[in-house]
Amino acid sequence: MSPVQKIIILGATSEIAQQTQRLLAARQKELLLVARSADRLEPVATDLRVRGAKQVIEYTADLADISQHAQLLEFVGEHFSDFDCVLLAYGSMQAQEQCRHSVEMSVREWQTNFSSAAALLTLFAEVLEQRGAGCIAAITSVAGDRGRGSNYVYGAAKGALNVFLQGLRGRLYRSKVRVLTIKPGPVKTPMTSSLPQEKMFADPADVAEDICRALENPSKEVLYTPRYWRYVMAGLKLVPEGVFKRLTI
Repeated sequence: MSPVQKIIILGATSEIAQQTQRLLAARQKELLLVARSADRLEPVATDLRVRGAKQVIEYTADLADISQHAQLLEFVGEHFSDFDCVLLAYGSMQAQEQCRHSVEMSVREWQTNFSSAAALLTLFAEVLEQRGAGCIAAITSVAGDRGRGSNYVYGAAKGALNVFLQGLRGRLYRSKVRVLTIKPGPVKTPMTSSLPQEKMFADPADVAEDICRALENPSKEVLYTPRYWRYVMAGLKLVPEGVFKRLTI
């Protein structure tokens, strides 16, 4: 499998996406950047051109709005049809305390973090499956590995996305389409700025390095980043429910 060259970034203005894109630009990749805000997207695209990206195309859409997905796919078909990788990098994390008191807010979180993501990746999976090549990568979270009282609304969405990607990987295996699940631990980004910045919060630049290496590794299917989170979560999965529910984590 050849290294990816033409990459669609869904959620291109997120902190992790920006750090990843800078590394991809330095490798002279071609990029289609998709984000909600044109004002934020334009300077990001300009910076990537300066950093060496072979091509940068911008597209503005609210990806949480499923009704906009078909138009995005049409744009891709006209302007970036020979893409070989899709990286989903958008999401939302509202405070659990707010979500627990608001059904509407919880539903919006699930819509952004799972429903819209799964809908969008379903469309791109159809294209790559027919082609018989390519890579679908999505940033989820270690929060989806086990439900915790402190963030179960967010964790439920990421857990659902993890299972969706696992199933998609099984479906696309025979079509030679790779599905990469990216599970960061807590990262120092604007999305986590309201949380206590503990020692285990990773630098987004380090996470981006791991993502780029994984994209270039055709055998990689699940990436925990930083790596130690694989072992942390493996240990937490072994804790009996009767004990786990008492933990304040």
